[in-house]
Amino acid sequence: MTHTSATQIALLRGINVSGRNRIPMAELRALCAEIGWGDAQSYIQSGNLIFRADAAPADLEAALERAITGRFGLTIPVIVRAAASWPGYIGANPFPEASAREPNLVMLALSKAPPKDDAAERLQERAVSGERIALAAGALWVHYAEGVARSKLAPALFDRLAGSPVTARNWRTTLKLGELAAEPASH
Repeated sequence: MTHTSATQIALLRGINVSGRNRIPMAELRALCAEIGWGDAQSYIQSGNLIFRADAAPADLEAALERAITGRFGLTIPVIVRAAASWPGYIGANPFPEASAREPNLVMLALSKAPPKDDAAERLQERAVSGERIALAAGALWVHYAEGVARSKLAPALFDRLAGSPVTARNWRTTLKLGELAAEPASH
């Protein structure tokens, strides 16, 4: 990789959850190097990558999805955003008080394609137990006031109402990914 490549953040949906879709992070980082991405680093086991590459997000998503299928035999949705967009997500958080108080109950939910205009409204109609949903900075945000486990907002519902695959990260992870992406790459 050239030193001019851009820092990117990839979020893999549904890996290493309850023993399903197991992908060791060391193998995932090695796979990133094999497809030409530089400085790949992972954060926790749930499929968060920071790497350097120059291509459109959709092309990067497709490349990693193909590589994962080829290596692990799994079909895993991947969502890529330029690290430069991450501060915009953090700054747009519509639930700052809840994020400070309960960082694991506020989620940034990113979709492959921009969410449908009415996605937040339609999700809010199905919300229970004080859940709040908002659209900000091109992302869906959810505050699970009583925890994710009680929610009726299933991943398939998010996908359908947003119009494309969605994956979410809690506020603590969102902040950490922003920090990691802002650090200079180690060579």
